[in-house]
Amino acid sequence: MGGVGGARTGVLMRGILFDVDGTLVDTTYLHAVTWWEALSTAGHHPTMKQVQSAIGMGSDKIIDYLVGPDRDHDRDTEISDDHARRYRRYWPALQVLPGAREVLRASRDEGLRVVLASSASAEELAVLRGVLDCDDVIDAATSSDDAADSKPAPDILVAGLRQSGLRAEEVLFVGDSVWDVEAAGRLGIACVALTCGGTCAHDLRKAGAIEVFDDPADLLGHLRSVL
Repeated sequence: MGGVGGARTGVLMRGILFDVDGTLVDTTYLHAVTWWEALSTAGHHPTMKQVQSAIGMGSDKIIDYLVGPDRDHDRDTEISDDHARRYRRYWPALQVLPGAREVLRASRDEGLRVVLASSASAEELAVLRGVLDCDDVIDAATSSDDAADSKPAPDILVAGLRQSGLRAEEVLFVGDSVWDVEAAGRLGIACVALTCGGTCAHDLRKAGAIEVFDDPADLLGHLRSVL
C-alpha cells in the first residue's frame, strides 16, 4: 500500500520527472523476458529473477551486472541488438499502467512542469509517448541520446532538468527501480517509487525512496501529500 508523509513540506515544487518504462508503461517484464532470451542465445544463463532485478539500468550495464566483466565484450552490441529486436515485437501491445495518464494530467493541474526522464532510444520513446497519449501535458522528454552514461548514473535526470529549466531541489522524480532511486539520490532529488515495476517496497525504501506506492493510480491519490 502507498504511504503519505508530506516529505516535501516547505519546498516550492516546480516540476515532476517521471521514468517511463515500468513506471508509466507496463514494460518491465517484457524487457526481462527479452533480455533473458538474448543472453541465453549468447550462451549466458542468468535466472529470470536476476534479469528482472537489473531492469532499469542502461543496456551496457545490464550485461556487466548479469554476466560480469570477464567476458567477450565484442558480443555486447550483438546481445543488446538482439534484445531490442525481440522487445520490438511487443510494441503494438504495450499498455499504460493504471492511473498513468491521470497522474500526468493531475501533475500539470498542480502547476508543475511534467518531464519524461526516459533512457529509452529516441524511436522507442516515440512509441511510449504514443501509448501514453499525453503529449499536451508533457513539457520535456529525454531519450538515451541525451545521456553520456546510463542509470544508475544520473545523466538522464540532468538532461531532464536542463531541458525543462528546472533545478534538482525543486523537482520530484517518480521511478520504479532501485536504479532510479540511486540516480535521483546522486543529484539530491527526492524520489517517490512505485512497486508496479516489480521491485518490492522494502528494497525501494532501502535505496532511499521517500515514499513508495503501488502504481500511478495509488500515487495519484496521494499526489499533494508528496509535493
